[in-house]
Amino acid sequence: MRAIWKGAVSFGLVSIAVKLFSATEEKDIRFNQVHRTDGGRIKYQRTCSIDGEVVSYDDIAKGYDLGGGEMVILTDEDFAELPLTTSRAIDVLQFVPADQIDPLLFAKSYYLEPEGQAAKPYVLLRDALAEADRVAIVKIALRQREQLATLRVHDNVLVLNTMLWPDEVRTPDFGFLDDDIETRPAELAMAASLIDSMAGSFKPEEFTDNYRAALQEVIDAKVEGREVIAPEEAEEAPAAAVDLMAALKASVERAKKARGESAEAAPVKKTTAKKATAKPAATKAAPAKKTTAAKKATPVKKQAKKSA
Repeated sequence: MRAIWKGAVSFGLVSIAVKLFSATEEKDIRFNQVHRTDGGRIKYQRTCSIDGEVVSYDDIAKGYDLGGGEMVILTDEDFAELPLTTSRAIDVLQFVPADQIDPLLFAKSYYLEPEGQAAKPYVLLRDALAEADRVAIVKIALRQREQLATLRVHDNVLVLNTMLWPDEVRTPDFGFLDDDIETRPAELAMAASLIDSMAGSFKPEEFTDNYRAALQEVIDAKVEGREVIAPEEAEEAPAAAVDLMAALKASVERAKKARGESAEAAPVKKTTAKKATAKPAATKAAPAKKTTAAKKATPVKKQAKKSA
């Protein structure tokens, strides 16, 4: 890994020299834009919208659009005057319980490594944070922007999580929030049963990016000149009439069956005599589709298209 930032954690009167490393990396398969006929890379030029001339980097400045066609142009000198006092420091502001921070605020994660003779105070801060079961709220100037962040311990390493500012989080404004929607106790009981039947411990390594794997297979096949076989798609039963209780009950039974447990649904609270008796789930369940021999036939192989 390559350090993207160097500075110091300011912890009271203690200064801990550290290096910052990206803790995550995206595994997306990236493509280049090319000319379809000959594979040549597509290049873009920076041109002025007024005179049409190609502009070099030295002649490019930052402009703030005021609207109505007016633009304020800022130069490097304007940015140099800004008071980024924490440009090379991670200032610890306070220590708070981790559960007080909404995960919605978190942005990116970085590892901190002690530099030089800073290993001892680094370990001291790490162990003190773990002992107190709190996270540090800090400020850091990263990529010409002051950011709020947290310091916490993960795998015996200090991790810095940059955060959004409160005014960067949107307020949900959806029509259904104003509707008077009520759920029945029986529905809540069945939903709780479904949650219990699907409960487990989160293990990230058990989940994979199926799309990326399939795309990589297509690329490898193109390189090797092999045929690309489209995977057979599982057919889903047509959607039945909406019956929340029936859907919940069927979901509980399926989840229990997947775990090898009894398929019996959890007991549901009895409704009052005034309410109509709910129809059995079986009467509204979607009829299973009969799989014909033709549908089980081997899928036709598609020859990978060659580049023109």
